[in-house]
Amino acid sequence: MYDIQIQNIVASSAIAKAIDLYAIDDKFDNTDYDPKTFPGLVYRLKEPKTSVLIFRSGKIVSTGAKTLEEVDRCVAKVVDDLKKAGFDVFDDAKAEVQNIVSSADYHCDINLNTVAVTLGLERVEYEPEQFPGLVYRLNDPKVVILLFGSGKIVITGAKVISDVEIAADKLAQELREAELMI
Repeated sequence: MYDIQIQNIVASSAIAKAIDLYAIDDKFDNTDYDPKTFPGLVYRLKEPKTSVLIFRSGKIVSTGAKTLEEVDRCVAKVVDDLKKAGFDVFDDAKAEVQNIVSSADYHCDINLNTVAVTLGLERVEYEPEQFPGLVYRLNDPKVVILLFGSGKIVITGAKVISDVEIAADKLAQELREAELMI
């Protein structure tokens, strides 16, 4: 039928009460910090291949992970690196998923004009002159699906992986019931 691919998991965590971003930038080569352009420090990891935004408040946002295990490894690595460099950080930093971005392919062409009319304008945005995809909002789970005429979809807004699967299944079922997808 279709395989769902996780493209990006965005997660946040608190790793300290406060932290000196200039000091971090001085100690590490894999960082960028320019407070004139952005208030956070960018900390890049090679393994797992992710980036972490670190803020003076001690809060972090990780991005680029494709699995929940990678999110946990990423946060643990940043905490470990900072500890080894002498920074006062929490031992028990836990990541909280904020957004999962995924994609799938229904492997069929879909007439988006017909979908827009059939699925109802209260949950659909479709302006092909401005964007080639149809924006479909689900309430349960609370996610947004971008549907393209090629049958490809992008799902965003999920906080747990099961919601991604539920959303893809719900849309496929609605399209099949309306005979818009074989």
